Amino acid sequence: MKKRILVIDDEIQIQRFMKASLLAEGFDYISALNAQDGLKLAREQSPQLIVLDLGLPDRDGSWFLEQFRVWSRVPVLVLTARDEEDEKVRLFQSGANDYLSKPFGIKELIARIRVLLRDLSTISTNDKLLHCGEITLDVTNHKIWLSKKTIFLTKKEFSLLHLFLRNPNVLITHKTLLQSIWGELHTDDIHYSRILVSQLRKKIQDDVDSPRYIITEPGLGYRFTCAEQ
Repeated sequence: MKKRILVIDDEIQIQRFMKASLLAEGFDYISALNAQDGLKLAREQSPQLIVLDLGLPDRDGSWFLEQFRVWSRVPVLVLTARDEEDEKVRLFQSGANDYLSKPFGIKELIARIRVLLRDLSTISTNDKLLHCGEITLDVTNHKIWLSKKTIFLTKKEFSLLHLFLRNPNVLITHKTLLQSIWGELHTDDIHYSRILVSQLRKKIQDDVDSPRYIITEPGLGYRFTCAEQ
């Protein structure tokens, strides 16, 4: 079955360019010219991925992200001409999975889309179990398996892995990580998160120099991805 991509962008030239490129790559293509219509189409058409421009005529793209993330975890790739670090952090905190700076090349766009779709397809969840690559986490019984072998995590290591698995390929900022694990009083203690991530990497056998799961985003935080099987 073809993957359906929703492109939300008010520039007609970009829409034409994106349509021709995505159809040529074997994707289904649907489009919207503003945030309100994009949100409606996202509900009605159930796309597997959304490409979202920030500068929309009716609402900022960040508004769309905030509304969309209330009910969906479908990957969102943001197109932006804004290059400030604070803006990028805000995007990830709002629920973006990745971003691409304008102007961009179609090869890079397609590559990023395929990575987001790959990570979505390699992660499955239910009420009790989270799976990613060779990792299985039993939420109810607080058990973890790596390559079908039981591994033992501390309470905080378990909480961190759970946070990662519930947010595949989403940037988890240092602040978000610290707030989730240690609470509001420790959101500036970045060394806490670095130590905890280092400990978890060892437990799941993730090489910091050639990571399979935990990707460091310098100055921002971490992203958890799944390798293809």
